[in-house]
Amino acid sequence: MSTFDYAITRTLDAPADKVWQAWTIADDYGKWASAEEVVLDVRPGGAWSSVMVLPDGTRIPLSGSYVEVVENKRLVMGMDVPGRDEPVLMNLELAADGEATKITLSQTFDTAEDRDQAEQGSNFLLDSLTAHLAA
Repeated sequence: MSTFDYAITRTLDAPADKVWQAWTIADDYGKWASAEEVVLDVRPGGAWSSVMVLPDGTRIPLSGSYVEVVENKRLVMGMDVPGRDEPVLMNLELAADGEATKITLSQTFDTAEDRDQAEQGSNFLLDSLTAHLAA
């Protein structure tokens, strides 16, 4: 069976601990990720949930758990997907680069369509995160 994956790498103008906080503190995450009702239990096996609010007002409930947590360096998050037995994993890698941080988001999917949709979503998230950190 073939798999379809993507990896997006960007350099953010903020230290790694600030980028980490943006992903792991519920209030911070909600601000930049257009999410409400954010609950983050950031530890291996801990659950997360949020409601993503799209620009048109559509609300999408999301949930999952944390698989791997290495503070200021690596988060592996599983996302529950209706109709799938196993969660879809998203890998987030942070690498300090002076006062900047290199961030890489990556995922693997069964179909090109799912990959393309997730990659578009990840680019949107990274655009929002970049704007949040610059503010």
